[in-house]
Amino acid sequence: MKKHLLLFLLICSSVFAQEDININQLNWLPNSHSFWVNSQDNVAVYDVDKLNQKKIILSDDQLKNSGFTGEIEDLVWNENKTKVLVFTNSKKVWRANTKGDYWYFDLTTGKGRQLGTSLEKSSLMFAKFSNDNENVAYVSQHNIYLENLDSGKITPLTTDGTDKIINGTFDWVYEEELAARDGFRWSPDGKSISFWRVDASKTKFHLMINNTDALYPFTIPVEYPKAGEKPSSVKIGVIDIASLQTNWLNIPGEPDNNYLVRMEWISNQNVMVVQLNRNQNQASIYKCDTKSGTANLIYQEKSDSWIDVFDISSGEYDAFPCTFVDNGKSFLWSSDADGWMHIYKISSDGKKKELVTTENFDAYYKAYNQETKSVYFIASPKDATQRYLYETNLNTKKTKRVTPQEFEGTNEYSFSTDAKYAKHINSNINRHYNKRLVALSGHKKILPAAADSFTAPKRNYSLEKFKVTTVDGIEIDGVMAKPLNFDASKKYPVFFYVYGEPMASVANDEPYFYPLIASLIPEGYIGIAMDNRGTPVLKGTKWRKSIYKNIGIINTHDQAMAAKEVLKWNFIDSDRVAIHGWSGGGAVTLNLMFQFPEIYKTGIAIAAVTDQHFYDNIYTERYMGLPSENEATYIKASPVTHAKNLKGNLLYIHGTGDDNVHYKNAEVLINELVKYDKMFDLMIYPNRSHSIDEGEGTTKHLADTFTKYIKEHCPPGAK
Repeated sequence: MKKHLLLFLLICSSVFAQEDININQLNWLPNSHSFWVNSQDNVAVYDVDKLNQKKIILSDDQLKNSGFTGEIEDLVWNENKTKVLVFTNSKKVWRANTKGDYWYFDLTTGKGRQLGTSLEKSSLMFAKFSNDNENVAYVSQHNIYLENLDSGKITPLTTDGTDKIINGTFDWVYEEELAARDGFRWSPDGKSISFWRVDASKTKFHLMINNTDALYPFTIPVEYPKAGEKPSSVKIGVIDIASLQTNWLNIPGEPDNNYLVRMEWISNQNVMVVQLNRNQNQASIYKCDTKSGTANLIYQEKSDSWIDVFDISSGEYDAFPCTFVDNGKSFLWSSDADGWMHIYKISSDGKKKELVTTENFDAYYKAYNQETKSVYFIASPKDATQRYLYETNLNTKKTKRVTPQEFEGTNEYSFSTDAKYAKHINSNINRHYNKRLVALSGHKKILPAAADSFTAPKRNYSLEKFKVTTVDGIEIDGVMAKPLNFDASKKYPVFFYVYGEPMASVANDEPYFYPLIASLIPEGYIGIAMDNRGTPVLKGTKWRKSIYKNIGIINTHDQAMAAKEVLKWNFIDSDRVAIHGWSGGGAVTLNLMFQFPEIYKTGIAIAAVTDQHFYDNIYTERYMGLPSENEATYIKASPVTHAKNLKGNLLYIHGTGDDNVHYKNAEVLINELVKYDKMFDLMIYPNRSHSIDEGEGTTKHLADTFTKYIKEHCPPGAK
């Protein structure tokens, strides 16, 4: 009886612990497969192998006793997981909330205190421990500071930071287009810090004007290098903590005509730096000696288009693109130079290069298990709208699919730092998101305790995939939303949603359609989203990079030719055709309305790039080349060039506080439409950013404006 009772209690404690764990809140700890969750104001840590042993490392009382009054937004751990930083009171820096307050807690004593108390409130960025556990470093107002954990003494490591001299973080364009935010790294021994220094003093300001928040208008400057303008001058320095002296790395190339996109320590004296040239068609990997400053080129790759140093298809941008294997003798590197995105193993001196993923399909690197020598990657050999996890082994050279067959559709994985476990999310067009914690060996389910439930999506329309082949012989993937009472014998208005540029795909095997259009489907619309050539889908290099120096041209053409095939379907009313896109999709919307007025009768373009000259240099030059090299195409690609051809109903929407696609784009387009006496509708949102979601009532007003316009100009319902 006692044995049975003990077994019962152990099972119950395990189940109760599992029930406490919200997989959505699961956050991995460093160098392990432990994770933390914030549950009822208590931070708990679990080891995946011992889920019944819940350990509270920060209690609500402990936080309050230290004086902490905010919300736990993130935790930063030291390497041996005995100390933690709590990030709170965050504020947005352009896209992400990367500045705020940090509190330090010693998990051995339970004591805590706030860091950086003599500095401006909510100004600390990217705080992290030295590996010797003696100090924390962070950025505040473009300078790097060191704070000793015992004494609390704060020492400035840089002192020249201003609005234009940026230490330890980046300017607008590095953040936006290279996902570069955290701009410093501790050395493994904790005795040095390497950091980026951005000199934006020669980068011109784009001035946004605020007309509403003061009696007199005032300007908001954004350092913003536009296409054809040189980038800010960037270099990397190494600070010796003992002497507070900075040594600069002598990386070849003009600092204002190249990009230092990634940097990581590989020993106590060496850092590896990845550099892109101005055209972003040459990647150079340097091993840099932090004492002498010498930079030795160990690998270089060139392309006739551009080189991706991060995985655009997944949105995971900020990871260092080289993973060291074979005890540091080699590193993994991804390249699509042979026609497919493949993973290579390159010797640390760059002299030997070996293909790791040999199959004729795209393989996007995800993680590496050092113990088993397993390389994990995402691929989908047969259906580019889907995503599956694969594994290849550096020893056996064997490749296998890890995701079981029953998880059809789109599969996303968030790996433990030792790559033994992962948070797994599966969905498809007919399946709601199913979230699990799995052991990658055998894809064994760990959590939740309940059986998998492949439930239907929570929506009031149906969704299906399709393919069309254009007159050019291009096969286009698409997804289609239909009202639940769809009648194939009747004709429906069609509403196309488009993006069409290299940063995102829209025709994915996922359960929900674009929300602004999805809300209209039940009233009697057909929603269509299609991916043209140039979108980041798993169809090989030729597909993705055919858009090089052709943005605004090949994507516009493909979308129109695919739409012509859709309009041949018997249930589509070719007299009621609408199109909508945002940002790059807004530009495609305008080009389709202007260049193919016989197809598209109504359009809503939001925050559109109306002229590639106006957009930032990193994005535009990556895909279009410099204006001086490709001026005719820049002009041809611009919706402004074709605005005189408008015939249908156009609603244009923009926020005047858009720091990404500036309101200037709207006014230049408006001038051109006025010039040719073209009637259109306009909705301007004062001081709203690119997402147009700031301010009370904004989101609802935008949705209502959107819906009202479509219903008036492209009436719903089957006929």
